[in-house]
Amino acid sequence: MASGEDKKREARKQFVFERKSVPAVALSLKLSESTVRRWKREAKEKGDDWMVARSVHTIAGEGLNKIVAMVIEDFVILTQATIEELKQDGTIEPKDKAKALVLLSDSMSKAVAAAGRLAPDLSERGIALRVMQDLMSFVASEFPEHAPAIQDIFEPFKAFLMEAYE
Repeated sequence: MASGEDKKREARKQFVFERKSVPAVALSLKLSESTVRRWKREAKEKGDDWMVARSVHTIAGEGLNKIVAMVIEDFVILTQATIEELKQDGTIEPKDKAKALVLLSDSMSKAVAAAGRLAPDLSERGIALRVMQDLMSFVASEFPEHAPAIQDIFEPFKAFLMEAYE
């Protein structure tokens, strides 16, 4: 049978690295949720914040782009649900629904802009530039005789894209 310290280490491992919830950790280790929560709290008091460790591991493991994409996806889902609720709620005046939609639209624009700044690869400009770089690599490896011509086109087209996707 595992010692208390072994179970504590296993609980931390499951919470931080396997991203299990406290109830799931407790169930898998045959512990009470309160025990796992106490261990988590005690560790934090000693400077080992399981939530911070979990966040660091997630960002390091999945990368910032994936995290930003997940946040935007969740935001879009919540926005869609809110719009559906607005449509179905007969108690809200049309002008108030319109105001709510304007606020949602503004929030969506800000969220997408922020995501583009945090993870440029997710922005239209970032994707366009990545495709161009991939095209350059492809031409250089598969059709090297055409690389100089593509290079002549690449620079002015890059400037065009930068302006088009500002």
